[in-house]
Amino acid sequence: MSSTPEAQELLIVTGMSGAGRSTVADALEDLGWYVVDNLPPLMLGPLLDLGTQEGTAFPRIAAVVDIRGGRLLDDLAAALATLRDGRLPIQTLFLDAEDEVLVRRFEQVRRPHPLQGDGTLLDGIRAERARISDIRASSDLVIDTSSLNVHQLTDRVRQAFASRDESALQLTIVSFGFKYGLPADVDAVADARFLPNPHWTPELRPLTGQDARVQEFVFAQQGAEEFLDAYARMLEVTIDGYQRENKRNAAVAIGCTGGKHRSVAIAQRLAERLGAIPGIAITVRHRDLGRE
Repeated sequence: MSSTPEAQELLIVTGMSGAGRSTVADALEDLGWYVVDNLPPLMLGPLLDLGTQEGTAFPRIAAVVDIRGGRLLDDLAAALATLRDGRLPIQTLFLDAEDEVLVRRFEQVRRPHPLQGDGTLLDGIRAERARISDIRASSDLVIDTSSLNVHQLTDRVRQAFASRDESALQLTIVSFGFKYGLPADVDAVADARFLPNPHWTPELRPLTGQDARVQEFVFAQQGAEEFLDAYARMLEVTIDGYQRENKRNAAVAIGCTGGKHRSVAIAQRLAERLGAIPGIAITVRHRDLGRE
């Protein structure tokens, strides 16, 4: 492969069929990425070579690689290892969704799953999940699209891959409610349910953790400030490691019962605390705020 300019980078978009690859590809094109769909992994090298030629410079290339390539998908790990040996900045984005959500999406468009064969949709989904589990485990960023609509998924892509300071770590802090399930696309989860719940204080119940009165209540509780300090210190060490390893996207989550009071207040305060770290850009997302 020919020498690669410093500015060139490669994003591999992969994941479960029906999880939103087409939406992500469209969003990346809007952000200025050169997107190639259903590319055999062994063609990644020639594509990058083409992207460095005069008159055809593609500094940011996104390749959608998925189960439609059949056995060619098995070449992905080897192809990426070869490219990384050339010190090319490479990220892998894996799109996932719950099985029942994928079934519903396939039924809505009335299309069979690529691996369904003579079986059911669920058979095909389970076969695909087993086939690409190793790719998911090694991906740099996993986005669970189960509860995201097209516009929300596009926003997530913009947050992660819009033009930015390339040295910056994009950190997303997510608040959530345990009763709605764990977020599937985060790197770490903390539990704030050890603190008294403002829900049981009548004047605080209709408010959220974004309200100053709720924040004052939460951080007046025994252990709240200590928890914030300890968790922030742990994340500072982790972020330092992420930056050394050139990890550009990370997500951490704080949960409480309903995702309305305690987790929201702590997420807001944690973002303020970590925002002082150089080379980091923080987004706060309250997953379950507004749910009953």
